[in-house]
Amino acid sequence: MNTSLETASPEAVAQGLRRVAIDPVSRVEGHGKVTILLDAQNKVQQVRLHIVEFRGFEKFIEGRPYWEVPVMVQRLCGICPVSHHLAASKAFDRVLGVVQATPSADKIRRLMHYGQVMQSNGLHFFHLSSPDLLFGFDSEVNRRNIVGVAQAHPDIAKKGIMLRKFGQEVIRATAGKRVHGTGSVPGGVNKHVSMEDRAMLLRDADQMMAWAQDAVDIAKQLHGQNPALYNSFGSFRSNMLSLVRADGALDLYDGVIRARDADGKILFDGASDQGYLDLIEEEVKPWTYMKFPFLKSLGRDLGWYRVGPLARLQNCDFIPSPLAEVQRREFIAWGQGEPIHATLAYHWARMIEVLHCMEVIKDLLDDPDILSGDLMATGKRQRSGVGVIEAPRGTLIHHYEVGDDDLVTMCNLIVSTTHNNQAMNEAVRSVAREYLDGRELTEGLLNHIEVAIRAYDPCLSCATHALGQMPLDVTLVGPEGEVIDRVVKSQGELVHG
Repeated sequence: MNTSLETASPEAVAQGLRRVAIDPVSRVEGHGKVTILLDAQNKVQQVRLHIVEFRGFEKFIEGRPYWEVPVMVQRLCGICPVSHHLAASKAFDRVLGVVQATPSADKIRRLMHYGQVMQSNGLHFFHLSSPDLLFGFDSEVNRRNIVGVAQAHPDIAKKGIMLRKFGQEVIRATAGKRVHGTGSVPGGVNKHVSMEDRAMLLRDADQMMAWAQDAVDIAKQLHGQNPALYNSFGSFRSNMLSLVRADGALDLYDGVIRARDADGKILFDGASDQGYLDLIEEEVKPWTYMKFPFLKSLGRDLGWYRVGPLARLQNCDFIPSPLAEVQRREFIAWGQGEPIHATLAYHWARMIEVLHCMEVIKDLLDDPDILSGDLMATGKRQRSGVGVIEAPRGTLIHHYEVGDDDLVTMCNLIVSTTHNNQAMNEAVRSVAREYLDGRELTEGLLNHIEVAIRAYDPCLSCATHALGQMPLDVTLVGPEGEVIDRVVKSQGELVHG
């Protein structure tokens, strides 16, 4: 973590405020920073999570042949490339008129995806978040990393490393490579799983299942050791959104869109992924490159929501695998009849999903359809298509339009971390007001802010594809720290202030 005192805006300076920046936020994927405005008594006046990198995938996809896109868009990320690979493939299935992939293609894609969710969730919990959870949020900074975990808890570190390795091998067996593979194509997949890869994965599957159960126990025990902290830290009420299967079951690959309010009441259910634009709108704010989605039916102020493991486990009616369903029920019981809104509960929910993924992977490895059968489906060509999938971090939407010349004319991406943007900002505000307000700031206290962000497992590079007006705020500062000039882009015009 790097922290610094930055020059506040002229408006903030006039109010006697100073700005502290956490830049960059560490142990997350991508680049972001947090700014905190404090008054003379160190009272928190404003906290914001800024996404400071811009990558224009939505624009440079335009003009490319549609069959290139599933391979191109996964370059958004090296941690969750499979999610983009499959969401794009599902969208272009629709362009090709394919509503349902063949049984072999569907199961191979699911195997690929559940391997991706397992390895990514495992990576986040064991490598990125466990140092905070095991050692304490304000423990020695040089200890809060995976090396420190390996030294103090070698058994936990080993399980995390090997679970992720197994997930990566599942991806290699289905996509051709562990990172940025080519296995999924519009209309289906391009290869079966080989007998050798299937045998290799089955040899380790029982051990991975046992370690996945251990991972749930670790997360559960952390909650049990300090329930007051885990219930209150960064806790706030919010709506929740995810895919569910038609019968209400958890489904990470396909389904209909369901949303609940903060009391757990269903806002809408059974919504087609092809009609997501009727449900969700996005807002652009001038101080970040990441957009703010909200439910149209509730409006900007009330319609923001959370996605990801915490939302998925409470939005579904059940998990369709026995071991994970037992754990889900215990998790839900923790809320004592009320929805769980605790930010740190993401970790527990995430490990239950790892267990579910292992159960699904084991079942799919025993399915003969992954070894043989038709790989491609066909249909009547369409001009547009939407692909929605539950990525490790939450609901991921890919939307494309394609011309008669097979070139992409429009691309819109709403990435999991984007859905959680308002929630992450709410989390850092909540933590700042509880732990920082009126206190002398220390590295350990500031790490509390980062802990809240990490709980969402944000992929900041994935989420920075804003369409519309690019925010711009440039301040020219003299050698003595005085503000010489400031330029702000407002409503498309440059304003000097």
